[in-house]
Formats: sequence, structure tokens, C-alpha cells
Amino acid sequence: MWMMHTTLPEFFRKMKTAAATQGKTPKVCEVVGLEHLKSAKMQSLRTGRIEQSVAKLAKMDEVDRLEVAIMDRVPETMHQAVIRAYDKDGKPVCAILETINILHETADVLIHDFPVVEDNRSPIGKH
Repeated sequence: MWMMHTTLPEFFRKMKTAAATQGKTPKVCEVVGLEHLKSAKMQSLRTGRIEQSVAKLAKMDEVDRLEVAIMDRVPETMHQAVIRAYDKDGKPVCAILETINILHETADVLIHDFPVVEDNRSPIGKH
């Protein structure tokens, strides 16, 4: 199973390495949108595709730096809130579970002023 997933630190390393080693000059690559995660596993196949895209852009002479922004694809996502209460000694007292829908911005906010956009995403539901 480990071969099918890429750990979060490895994902960051792969993006930064792809940007730094492709093209005539090394590029800096910043990954944003994952700051709230302490650990995660990414699909290795998709990681490889993103890494190839970073390398493709890093080879362009006019490119100075890169940014990989990870964001929700479906603008409305359902999340759960876990509210936990503890006493003065840190002992659990009660927990309440709630749900909340969050409306996220879409990729359009990040690409609206780019003259060229290459969309390699699979159709929603067919990934």
C-alpha cells in the first residue's frame, strides 16, 4: 500500500526538487493550501503528474518562481465539527458533533489573469 501514496513531506520535497532541477536556472517552488495539515498521504499517480507539470513550467526560461496551490475542487464541502470539553484536570467531560458546509473559492480566482491555462484535470467523478 505504501507505494500507492506519497507522504506530505515527500510531496513538498518532490515539488521543490522538480522546480530546482529543471531548466537553465533553479526555480523556487512554494506549496500553499496544505498549511493546516500535520500529516497526509497523497495519491502517488497524481503527485507524479503534478511533479511533471512543475518540471514543465520550470523549464521555461521566462519563469522565475512557481507556486503550487492545493484547494478543494468542489466549491461546497461538508465538514464535521468536533467540540470537546475537558475539566480542570484535562479529563474529557463531553463532546458534541456538528456538521457545517463550507463554500470554498474555486480555481478561477487563482487563474483569472493567466493568458494560458492548461486544464489536465479529470472530469469530476471520473478520477
